Amino acid sequence: MTSVPQPAIGPTIGIDFGTTNTVVSMTDGEGPATLVRFPAAAGDIFAFRSALSFHAVMGTDGRPNERVVEAGPWAIEAYVEDPLETRFIQSFKTFAASAAFTETKILGKRYQFEDLLAAFLLKLREHGGAAMAALPPRVIVGRPVTFAGGNPDETLALARYQAAFARLGFSDIRYAYEPVGAAFFFARQLTQDATVLVADFGGGTSDFSIVRFERSGGALRSTPLARSGVGVAGDAFDYRIIDQLVSPELGKGSLYRAFDNRLPIPQRYYTAFARWDQLALLRASKDMRDIRALERTALEPEKIARLIEVLDDNHGYALYRAVSSLKEALSSQDEATFRFAAGSVLIEKAVRRLDFEGWIAPELKAIETAVDQALERSGLGPEGVDRVFLTGGSSFVPAVRDIFLRRFGAERIESGGEFESIASGLALIGREADLDLWSETAG
Repeated sequence: MTSVPQPAIGPTIGIDFGTTNTVVSMTDGEGPATLVRFPAAAGDIFAFRSALSFHAVMGTDGRPNERVVEAGPWAIEAYVEDPLETRFIQSFKTFAASAAFTETKILGKRYQFEDLLAAFLLKLREHGGAAMAALPPRVIVGRPVTFAGGNPDETLALARYQAAFARLGFSDIRYAYEPVGAAFFFARQLTQDATVLVADFGGGTSDFSIVRFERSGGALRSTPLARSGVGVAGDAFDYRIIDQLVSPELGKGSLYRAFDNRLPIPQRYYTAFARWDQLALLRASKDMRDIRALERTALEPEKIARLIEVLDDNHGYALYRAVSSLKEALSSQDEATFRFAAGSVLIEKAVRRLDFEGWIAPELKAIETAVDQALERSGLGPEGVDRVFLTGGSSFVPAVRDIFLRRFGAERIESGGEFESIASGLALIGREADLDLWSETAG
C-alpha cells in the first residue's frame, strides 16, 4: 500500500515532544516545513527543553499566594536562580505510559501526567509568541514505537497525550511514529529510489523504521515496511553513569544498623535517584523521611548526608550537566574526567570509554535486538537497505554507531538533524493524502 503526497487542506503543525527536548514545525501547502523559534536571552532557539519548574511566591503573611510555572530554558533559569524553593522536573515524558504514576503533589497541588504535559505545552505556546498565537486545527504529534518503562501502557499514554493536547484547542489530533517523521525529513535529499532505515535515539526510547521511497510522476511515493523500538536510550546510559560513579559515593552498597543487625541500604532509593524522571519526585516522596532517618544509623553517615544534600538542595540539574558532559567527551575521547561539584559534594573520577561501554552493554544489546527485529519484519537483510539515517543525541555514542557500521558499512550511513528531523517530518506527514497510512488517532 502506498500514498501519494498532496497538499493538505490548511496548515499542519508537527510537535516532537521529546524526553529531553521538544521541537515544533509548521507547514502550509507545498512549501517546506518551518521550525518554530523561541526568542531567548542568548538568542533564538528551536530545541525547547522538556522541563518544568514550579515556584511558590510568598505573600506578606509568609504563606504562598501564587504558583509560578515555567518551562524550557526559562524553567532552568528559575531553578538556577532559586534552587531551594523551585521544583524542577525533567524527563517527565518517561511517565506517559506508566499506570503506576497516577499523580504527584507539587507545592500543595496535585498533578496528573496530562496536567504536567498541558502546563508544559501552554508555556511552550506562550514562548512561541506570534508563531504559535493562532494554531491550526490539525497537529501531528510524534510518539515512540515503544514507550519507555517496564510495562508501558500505550493506550494510557495516548489518552494522556490526547487530554493535554486538546487543552491547546486542537480539533484534529493525530499521532505518528517518531522514526517515520525522521524518514520523511530525510527523504527530501533522496535523488533516487531507496529503502531507508531510520534510527531515532531519544532520551527515553530508541526507535527504528524502514520505509521505501520511490519517485513516480514527479511525486515521492512512500511505503512503510517495518518498525521496532525499545524503551531504553540516552537516559538509560545516564542511569548507568550515575549508578557506577555517583550513587556509591552517596551510600549505595553501604550498611546501616537495625538493632543488632547490619543491613544494606535499600537499593530502591538509588534506583530512583539515578533516573531523571524519578529524581525530581524523590525529594517529595515518602522515601525521603526514611532516607533522613538512615543518616543516624548508617555505618557511613557522611555518604547519606551527601545524598540528602543533593536532594534537599536540588542539585539534580548540576548532576545532569556533569553526566551529559562526560557522555559528550567519551564520544570523541578514549578517556575523560567525570566531575560533579555542587554545594559541599565533589565527585571526580577518570572514566575510560571501554568502561562506559561495559556499563551500557545491556542497553546496547537491547538496541541491537530491536534493529534486527525491524530487518526481520521487513523481510529484508542488511543488504536490502540502501540508506541508514541516524538521528538523536545517542547516535554519537561510538558503541551505538558500531551497531550500524557492522551491519551496513560506513558508506550507507548518514546522520544529522538531531533536533529538527522528527518535528519537520511530522509536519510533512500532515500533507499526505492518506493520513491513516502514516498516523493514527487516540480513539
